[in-house]
Amino acid sequence: MTFKADSKLAECVVPAANVEARVGKARPSLLIMHYTGMSSAEKAIDWLARPESRVSCHYVIADDGAITQMVPEAMRAWHAGVSYWRGERDINSHSIGIEIQNPGHEHGYPDFPRAQMDAVIALGRDIVKRHRMRADGVLAHSDVAPERKIDPGEKFNWAELARHGLGEWVRASPVRDGDEVYCAGMQGDAILEAQQMLGAYGYDIAPTGTFDAAMGKVLRAFQLHFRPRRVDGLLDRSTLNTLTRLVEAAKRMPSAGVA
Repeated sequence: MTFKADSKLAECVVPAANVEARVGKARPSLLIMHYTGMSSAEKAIDWLARPESRVSCHYVIADDGAITQMVPEAMRAWHAGVSYWRGERDINSHSIGIEIQNPGHEHGYPDFPRAQMDAVIALGRDIVKRHRMRADGVLAHSDVAPERKIDPGEKFNWAELARHGLGEWVRASPVRDGDEVYCAGMQGDAILEAQQMLGAYGYDIAPTGTFDAAMGKVLRAFQLHFRPRRVDGLLDRSTLNTLTRLVEAAKRMPSAGVA
């Protein structure tokens, strides 16, 4: 399948094999950021194009900022897998997926280069504007699949993206040693409050009042995105305060992210 690039920023098109129609003629309202977890963009593109990979994405952004489109934006790519956000479990039908070249945590996890981040911002703004996405619909793979994924990780500069209308952001509350910490097996009002706010923001979590393994993974995902200074999957005052401010900020979020 050959096609014309949707974005003028794409330097080339390499069609992926794993592509299909969006279920129910859904329109993309979410933009999901991934990292490739591979040693080079060339290897990632080659793998993502193959039918046996059982995965695909709409765009790949190389270290130097070069953008390759692999799936038309109107089509469903296989990038999010088992996932959830704000009541929706078919994230692939409702999203556009960007794979950002980075070998990932298992292979040194280097910083994202300046040229690459500039390309992420430019492409993200282009997509969000054309599809009239809400800014808080720009998410990490780890946000929609916290049980399985940790990408693009704590080094990804979400604060900078938010300054360009890509993603919600609030300044994280300071981490203070000695504050009370909640962990697996504990129960209490603070745990229930955090679960309720995480669920209200969009994460897949049940308000039980008990800290279980699933809550730890959701908290880790939240910290990877919004409190990257310390990613431990525990509930402390810093995490709870940051979450509270984020939920309040989301209530004031305009309907579209980029003017």
